[in-house]
Amino acid sequence: MSLDPSANLQIFSPAGSGRSSPSPRATRHNTEEALQKKNKSFRRYAATVERALALWDAAQQEWADYISFLQRLLKALQSNTNTSEVSAIPHSEIVALRLSQCLNPNLPSGVHQKALEVYGYIFSRIEVQILPSPWIGNLTELQADTRARDLNLYFPGLAPVLSFASLSIRPLFLSLMEEHVLTLKVNSLRPALKAIILCFLPGLEDETSEDFERIVSCLDRLHQAVGTLSHEPSETKSQSGSSHFWQCFFLATITNSSRRQGALAYLIRRLPKFGVTRRDSQAQVSEDLFEKLPASSEAAITPEPGLLIRCFEAGLTNTQLLIQRGFLDMLVTHLPLDSPVLQQRIAKEDLERLVGAAAGVVSRRDMSLNRRLWSWLLGPEPPNDAHNSEVSSPVEHKGSGLDSTSYHAAYFSRYGLRALSSSIMNLIQRPGPLPSDHARPFRICLSLMDRNEVGGFIVPEIFLPALESILHYSAEATKEQVDEVLRSASIFFNGVESGLIWGKLIYLVTSSLEATTDPRSAIAKLKLAKFIMSRFKLNEEEMLLHHLPLMILAVLVELNRTLNSGTLGGDAPNGSLRMTLEIVESLVQTVPPHAIKVSNIRKEDSSKQMSRKDISRKIKLFYEERQGILNSTSAPFEVMDSGRFMLKEAAILFAKSFKGEVSIDSPELPAKVLSVLIIKTQCLEELEPLDLVSQFRDILSAGTEQSMEVRFQQLVAITTVIVGLQTAVPSEPFFDSASLAGLLHPLVGSFWVFLSPNLPKFHVEATRCILQLHTTSEAEQCVEAAISSIICRQKSSATTPITAQEGQRFAVLWTHFMYDISLHSEKRGSIARRASGIALSGATLTSAGFGSIVSRPLLLLLDSLTDEGTELCTFVRCWLQNLPTLHKVFEIIAVQLEELNCLRSAKELSPEKLPPTKARRRPADDSRQCAYYLNHLLSILQSASHHTWATLAGEAPLVAATPHRRITFQEWVVGTCLRALDVGNQADGDKGCTRDLSRTAVTIIHRIYTGPFASSLQELEIEVPLIEKLRVSEATLQTLLLESILPALRLRVQAQAQARVPDTRAPQSTGQRPRPSLTADRLSFEEEIIQPPPQLIECLKSGLSSAGSRPVLDDWVHFLTEVLVLFSDAIFQNLLPLVECVCTQIQRTFDELKATFDSSKQSRELSPEPTLISLTNALEQLLAKAHARLRAQETKVTVNKSPEQPQGFFGNMVSGVFATEQSQTRTPTANSRLTVLLCFQDTVRICFAIWCWGGYSSKDTKQDPASVASFAYTSLRMRNRARRILEHLFAAEALECLETLVVSWARLPKGDIQASAVLGLLNVLNGSKPKHTIPAIFNAVYSRTNPNALDASRVSTLTSDLTDQDLVAFLVEYTISLEDDAMDEIWPDCMTFLRDVLANPLPHRQILPSLLEFTAVIGRKVDNTNFGEQWKMRKELSEIFTRILTAVFTTRSVGYFQEPSRVTAAEKPSVPTNGGYGHTRGNDVVSILASIVPHLSSIFVDNDRIASVVTTISQSVIAPTIRAKAFPENVSKTILDLIFQLGRVAQTNKFWRKDVADAFNDVRFFNTPLPLLKSGWLPVLAQWAQGDKERLPELLSKLSAPTTAGIMFGVGAASVRQEADRKTQLTLRRISLLLLAAPEDTFTPQIPQIVEKIVELQTATPASSPSSVTRAEVHILLRAIVVKTSSIHLAPLWPIINSELTAGLSSLMPDAEAKESYNNAAIIQICKLLDQLVVLDPDDFQLIEWLFLCDTIDAVYKPSITDYAPSLVEEVSEVLSTSTAPEAHGPVIHTQSGVSATAQPKRTLFLDPIIEALEEEEEADVTQMARRELLDRLVRPFLESLAIGKFEATYGGGAPDWEGVWDSVVADAREFE
Repeated sequence: MSLDPSANLQIFSPAGSGRSSPSPRATRHNTEEALQKKNKSFRRYAATVERALALWDAAQQEWADYISFLQRLLKALQSNTNTSEVSAIPHSEIVALRLSQCLNPNLPSGVHQKALEVYGYIFSRIEVQILPSPWIGNLTELQADTRARDLNLYFPGLAPVLSFASLSIRPLFLSLMEEHVLTLKVNSLRPALKAIILCFLPGLEDETSEDFERIVSCLDRLHQAVGTLSHEPSETKSQSGSSHFWQCFFLATITNSSRRQGALAYLIRRLPKFGVTRRDSQAQVSEDLFEKLPASSEAAITPEPGLLIRCFEAGLTNTQLLIQRGFLDMLVTHLPLDSPVLQQRIAKEDLERLVGAAAGVVSRRDMSLNRRLWSWLLGPEPPNDAHNSEVSSPVEHKGSGLDSTSYHAAYFSRYGLRALSSSIMNLIQRPGPLPSDHARPFRICLSLMDRNEVGGFIVPEIFLPALESILHYSAEATKEQVDEVLRSASIFFNGVESGLIWGKLIYLVTSSLEATTDPRSAIAKLKLAKFIMSRFKLNEEEMLLHHLPLMILAVLVELNRTLNSGTLGGDAPNGSLRMTLEIVESLVQTVPPHAIKVSNIRKEDSSKQMSRKDISRKIKLFYEERQGILNSTSAPFEVMDSGRFMLKEAAILFAKSFKGEVSIDSPELPAKVLSVLIIKTQCLEELEPLDLVSQFRDILSAGTEQSMEVRFQQLVAITTVIVGLQTAVPSEPFFDSASLAGLLHPLVGSFWVFLSPNLPKFHVEATRCILQLHTTSEAEQCVEAAISSIICRQKSSATTPITAQEGQRFAVLWTHFMYDISLHSEKRGSIARRASGIALSGATLTSAGFGSIVSRPLLLLLDSLTDEGTELCTFVRCWLQNLPTLHKVFEIIAVQLEELNCLRSAKELSPEKLPPTKARRRPADDSRQCAYYLNHLLSILQSASHHTWATLAGEAPLVAATPHRRITFQEWVVGTCLRALDVGNQADGDKGCTRDLSRTAVTIIHRIYTGPFASSLQELEIEVPLIEKLRVSEATLQTLLLESILPALRLRVQAQAQARVPDTRAPQSTGQRPRPSLTADRLSFEEEIIQPPPQLIECLKSGLSSAGSRPVLDDWVHFLTEVLVLFSDAIFQNLLPLVECVCTQIQRTFDELKATFDSSKQSRELSPEPTLISLTNALEQLLAKAHARLRAQETKVTVNKSPEQPQGFFGNMVSGVFATEQSQTRTPTANSRLTVLLCFQDTVRICFAIWCWGGYSSKDTKQDPASVASFAYTSLRMRNRARRILEHLFAAEALECLETLVVSWARLPKGDIQASAVLGLLNVLNGSKPKHTIPAIFNAVYSRTNPNALDASRVSTLTSDLTDQDLVAFLVEYTISLEDDAMDEIWPDCMTFLRDVLANPLPHRQILPSLLEFTAVIGRKVDNTNFGEQWKMRKELSEIFTRILTAVFTTRSVGYFQEPSRVTAAEKPSVPTNGGYGHTRGNDVVSILASIVPHLSSIFVDNDRIASVVTTISQSVIAPTIRAKAFPENVSKTILDLIFQLGRVAQTNKFWRKDVADAFNDVRFFNTPLPLLKSGWLPVLAQWAQGDKERLPELLSKLSAPTTAGIMFGVGAASVRQEADRKTQLTLRRISLLLLAAPEDTFTPQIPQIVEKIVELQTATPASSPSSVTRAEVHILLRAIVVKTSSIHLAPLWPIINSELTAGLSSLMPDAEAKESYNNAAIIQICKLLDQLVVLDPDDFQLIEWLFLCDTIDAVYKPSITDYAPSLVEEVSEVLSTSTAPEAHGPVIHTQSGVSATAQPKRTLFLDPIIEALEEEEEADVTQMARRELLDRLVRPFLESLAIGKFEATYGGGAPDWEGVWDSVVADAREFE
């Protein structure tokens, strides 16, 4: 072994502990042995006593048996009358054990009385005597106190008597203690002092009892006895006691909560006081010198004053109210806050513990406790000369003296403030795991705020840290947990003064801008400020009117100061600046206008200025020195001044950011702040020095050297400020009309650039800005004029050719205007846009007011319809033909026409209808305008599409609305044209103009009556007025009138004919305009295939993919459509390359579109959005024509139906959702169908990717905040377009499209957001409702398992790479995602499908387990609904489930579930994809069953069926697994979960119970891995034991008492003994595991039987059968009982534990007789038992703890006396130390592992870390070591460190580590070889 000294075991004591090296102790003497050898009469006496003790071996049935035993024992003890020669008690250890067992609390008082009588006789016999001692070397005689020698034998049995003694027993016990225990010398009492104190304390709980004073006097005698011999200096002694007594008393109070009431009663009467009686200026002591205390007080805190603090802490944290109240009273009377003990003698951490424990009582909300707490924290009432006292108030007062409140506040601030603040901060920084632990500091502080003298100091200290803790907690906890904490925090927050809140908020924001602040710290402060503002109530009137303006002003001032100093730079400061601006913007939006409004400002007021330094100083003074209180002081600024100052600072900040002089990434937030302040303050004079208008003009007139983003942000900022300036004072606009127009025209022109279709990033934002500008000049219509001038300038340019750019920009503007109108008019909140980061508020368009912006620009664009051949004309024509809001265009024209005087005169002001005076007044002639508007109508109609005519016939103009009849646009136009024909008769103007007007009107009428929807005009009978006009019209007009009358007459004739012969055909729909869809009409099938030119396809591919063709891509799409019609026969040969080309371009364009919004760099190339729309149209056209042609071919090649149709689901079910009406053969067209379906798959994939954009995007995707609204609009538009295409595809080929989506789902990672997108898509598509999708999945499954059973039209082409397991896994997930009500639709199909599967299960054997899960899902959902006949449905479902379960077990062999490879595969991490997971789970029958079994009650109607299923599973899965040769390697966590769930469902099932019993009784069970045993087997065993109460008694019956009779000699004897040992060891370990698995106190009734068996096994010897080898298992059983049984039920066990610990530790002596009975395993377990008892520290164990280790202050502070008996642990460790080999060494360890700064302290085991370190060093089990090496390297270091480690753990506080102890016992119970 290594001789390195550093490798030896190192035990570390705390600094200054005073512990010295242990001195050698004398070993215990055994007087009985000597007497047995030398005295014949003693031998006879011992035999008599032994016979009496043998009577105990018979079972004690009744209490009379105990009394009889005690009488015989007493008689035997009295049989020796010669006490002068022999006074020793033979067999004293057994006598003491039996007496302690007779003092069981469960026995009657008569037994206790008799036992005490025996105790009294024994104590009276073993008095002080002179004993001949020839066996003691050279000494001739030895004087010994045999009572002191035997105190360790008899006192442990007496110690707990008072805790259960009756009134008649107490006097006997007290007499015994007074006469025989308290008369002992101090050297004998000192080791047991704590136990003696604890034994008296239960008698002090009732202060009215007769024995109370007697017990107090007993403690006083004990105090006096211990104080007679003390090691303290003489000056610290007094007649009232010694330090050792009080230190032990404090320890007893700390560790024993059940006896704390009695301790309190004694402390109140005897504890010395630690306060100062007089404190004045002449008698003050310097802080660095200890004040002298009275001797009695000094003794109580020597040598460790911390024990006094922990004693009070234990009492204050007690759960009983009376104990807390008593300790608070003692704090006030005995330990005031200004005591020198608290202020000088103890560490500040101890004072924090005490103050924190005292403050914690406020959580009880008890006024009696709070009143005492205030008395302690605030001190006594001030004396008359308080003004001369050393306690001075920190606040200045005018008077000469201090009032009571100020005195108390000063007292607390000096003596308790720092400690209480630190203790609450510790609560905040080191909370427990529960939400209540996080809420506790807020509840405490809320109660402390009841007294302002305390709360006024505490709350400012902990306010921000407490709120910051919630911020951190909200990031890791659930919403419910955070809400629970926030409830307490909100109550606390609402109780805090508003001045403090806003002062802290100002500090957070302003300090984050300081140059010395770390960037991370700055961000953290700003996040905290935003969190407070968003989660707490800040809308009180005082806050809004006074504090909110001050914070805005303070932050703006600090912002400008920081930016001017230039101390910020880099990315992190920019982030903090933006967050600061966001905070200011939200505050500015919140502040009420009257809080900052500047009204009636005078010139002298406006000239008042104040520097930023003065503003900051005044605000800081207000919040820091005046605490922000407005009651006693006024606000630092008047409303007018604060408004002016903040407006000025905001304007300066905006100007600098606008010019780019400061490091703000965007001027939009400063612009918002400035705009809102302008509107709310209405103080425009402060802006005059900045001359913002000139700056705006400079920016607008400058070039565009900046990036597009910077340019756009500047434009938004200008817009925001202009709106604020113009609308601040509505009665006095800031700009006049000319100035406003001069600004708006270039501004609108700049926004007009961003409306280009090539730049979609800011479309929504630019539109909103234009709309906002319109609100500033609605009357002047400057925006409309600006747009019109832009269009006119482009049209009038002679050098530039007329292009379609302006028309395209106007189309974008129109689209977003109409979208806003639809949102606000229809209030469709479900598709409301998200607010953009630069969005403006307050600007909305109404349906009636939109024309004020777009009327003139629209009319100018309509003018271009007459310019044939220009790009603009072509674009406008195409735009109008497909415009969804075309009725708005007609509405604008209608409004213009209705306002004309000429039409109004013709309608209402005809001369014959007016009075003579009015008939002579004619309105102005505006027939030219009328002709202008009618020409626009005519231009639209001349190039009208089907959509145009449908709009005219379906929409109604608002200007012509009547309450009686709905008039369509078509009817209104005809009526308007008739009125226009009358204009010539009413006007005397230009005849030429009138003639043109009439000609245009007649032409319009002719166009309408020859249109497709003219039939709805027959009721107008327009031919009548036209005929009248024909008679009076000129010749030039008559031709047109004739052409118009003719279709009207034809319509009249058709109407009359239809009236005579009713038409039975369904009317033709007049719905929406036709669009390319997959439901196109069938094309005629030609015999000869006409091939297109070879160059045509390449030309199409080149045109669709070329970047140069993007502007005219719609023309290419139109060309493609026409080509497809011409060469439809050859479409299949060219479909794949065309679709591939289009899909490639769609994917590329889609990526570009995503990059447009993901990146901050704006591309100047053509916009991806219109290109993407055009490409999707092309793809849809391709697939529509191809599918139509395919259907035509398949229809032509028909076959007759087969005479026999297959029955069942696949024969009776409706033949697909969209299948043809007849069964078609696919053989002639198989290649064509395959081609089309491959194209369908590509389209489905690309459309699914588009549909996921925006809604199911990755969280890592970051959008540009400047274009959030545009992104939302564009992504929604693209998703809707993709969804419509998918709906068309599903309408055509539902099965193939569904399979394509399933492939995408299967390839996605498990839990990926796009996997849920597949399910979400299927739930929103119109063509994929559950009643359609579920049958399609069934078809797909059957196409892969048994395609011959399917109809040919429903068989999948298998072009998708899917297996049946993939499909069924998807089926299960899809069914789970459905609403419960959907079961009504799919129930019949599901039942039919499952029956068909069961009719032939072999083809489906791979998917049967998944179908079992599918059946269970259906059962759960049906159980949540009430449709149909529930009982019948569930019966049907249960039958199917049972049959599928049987089929699963039939198709898979029994050995399938036993293979260890399957266990290994089940334990591996799951496959990352959904498909892989589906395959794995589909093969894992056990996991599927484990998830199904808890829901069996929702599947089966009655319990008998459930029991039958449980039996089937148990016999088919559980039993073969347990009985397999590979057990327990073949048992996985999944199988154990299944066993556990089976037990929950049917706990009484005999097959299940038998399987668990067989596994538990199998010796291989102990080879189970430890993690699996803890997480899997122990819950199963707990359930098994609770369901069968006979399990433990059955195991106990297997334990036989050790015996030596009948044992053979020779080889056979050893094998028999080993077999008996093995059986006993296994049984003991099984009992231990049962105890550890069950809940606490489950087996309390069986404790007596367990104790009986333990006592029997303790008698085992190395030669008995079973032998002493089982002693380690006995110790494990004892450990299991201690950890799983309440302390109150352990009373019968302590005598057994005492005797076993004594025997086990004594066996460690080198010359011990019983060391052969304790092998290495037994030694380790006895040490672990002691270690566990020390850590858990049960109350009754503390009565015997002194026997084994030093449990007092002597463990650390070694006493000066050396002649007292050491503890057994100390004695053994010293003996082992003297005999340790020089080379022995152990691992370097510490006695107690440290805890982290944020973790709660715990008392952990001491021995396990030593064992782990030693085994790691030796790489071997410690039980394999030699006994001597084990003792030297493991046992001795453990015993040496145990006492001091125990004291340190007690002193450090913390709860015992129950979980760690449980883990240790479980691990030891499992280890068996």
